[in-house]
Amino acid sequence: MVIILMYLAGTIGLLIPYTQPYFKLASPLNLWVSLILLLFFHQDFNKSFIFTATFIFLSGFLIEVAGVHTGEIFGKYWYGQTLGTQLFDVPLVIGANWLLLVYCSSVSVSTLFSNLNHKSFFTSFFIQSIVASMLMVGLDYLIEPVAINLDFWHWQSDKIPVQNFQAWFLLSFVLIYFFLNAKFLKVNPLALLLLFLQFLFFISISIFQRFV
Repeated sequence: MVIILMYLAGTIGLLIPYTQPYFKLASPLNLWVSLILLLFFHQDFNKSFIFTATFIFLSGFLIEVAGVHTGEIFGKYWYGQTLGTQLFDVPLVIGANWLLLVYCSSVSVSTLFSNLNHKSFFTSFFIQSIVASMLMVGLDYLIEPVAINLDFWHWQSDKIPVQNFQAWFLLSFVLIYFFLNAKFLKVNPLALLLLFLQFLFFISISIFQRFV
């Protein structure tokens, strides 16, 4: 599958010093292509989905703008040049990243829980939102050291504040809960695969950076 080869090539390319600068430049393209492929496999493009996707994209982007300029939401940080074109000092692809992660986490958890017994508990959007938000915080924990080394973004004094993970959880919960309550099908065969590839990608890079 194209998406697997894309992430495999990206992982290898970022691990090789000679090719790393070129693959760093391709990082935003990877995120845009991932989102486009994800939406290609989406099965219910009604008005509710279009509004929800737009809202999540803009909300994620604008909160990052507020975060960068105030330092009060996630902590004090700023973006490097790796993630491409910026508006108000925040890469445009950050909105795409929030939409990608919220979508994949929400649909993956919703799909997995729908196959469990005791559905009355696990079909609760509140419970699903908590679990999906925990997945996003876990992924962010893996992303942070990699992001710093690849010039995605940087933290004041090179310290990742606990506040960042708290804010990630709260924002993720609100957006995921909104996503799950929206009236459209939460079915996409690419969502779980993309989420798995994201985890595998950042775990691989983290392990390599730690021991090299």
